[in-house]
Amino acid sequence: MFATLEVSVDGPVGQLWLNRPQRLNALSLETLGELAAAARWFDEQEAVRVVTVGGRGRAFSAGADLDGFPVAADARVRQAADAGRLMAEALEAMRAVTIARIQGWCVGGGLVLAAACDLRVAADNARFSIPEIDLGIPLAWGGIPRLVREIGPALTKELVITCREFGPAEAHAAGFLNRVVSEAELDGAVQALASRIAAKPAMPVAATKSHVNAVTAQMVGAMRAWSDADSLVGGLLDAECIAARQAYARERGR
Repeated sequence: MFATLEVSVDGPVGQLWLNRPQRLNALSLETLGELAAAARWFDEQEAVRVVTVGGRGRAFSAGADLDGFPVAADARVRQAADAGRLMAEALEAMRAVTIARIQGWCVGGGLVLAAACDLRVAADNARFSIPEIDLGIPLAWGGIPRLVREIGPALTKELVITCREFGPAEAHAAGFLNRVVSEAELDGAVQALASRIAAKPAMPVAATKSHVNAVTAQMVGAMRAWSDADSLVGGLLDAECIAARQAYARERGR
């Protein structure tokens, strides 16, 4: 059904896997489009009440895949820059409760994907970072309001501006993660949580998800993220930002 994802359904529980392990599940334009389409597909599966979202291989997601991204002069560049916002909004709007299953790296756009899920369970080997400013671009895709919603404004500013790595203990203490378990326990913990939610009456669960989302949307203004694509394109054109990206690539031997 999808080229870069795996989707399956087992009774009331669905599974969505990013399936580009050789690229650490980097989010290509194709993957972003498929994630939005998968969210709509799961909404059509009437029996599904919970969907787990994970990444095959060593990482949840290494973030946006800039290979194949249109150059700034391309007429398609704004449409491409907006693909991540549409992905995040599609996942957040899903009828089912979504649980992010996080192991290894969860970086940049991958962290936005996790933030668009309702709940998050991570292995103790997970590592988080938001390197966008080092790449000369702002955090886009509605990432800022979602992080403010989950961890508050001050920590959002620090993590986004400094680009420093942080671990699951800090992410849990900040409220980003619901639970941290050992890598060996990760699948069992995610499955147990999904089964427990799936066993609850569907109507009040859906009402609770919708109510919480409505309250937080008013608090952080996530709907204003439509303009993120323009900021992202601006970062692609700015001379200082271009130099920052080049330095970032040199430091990593790319």
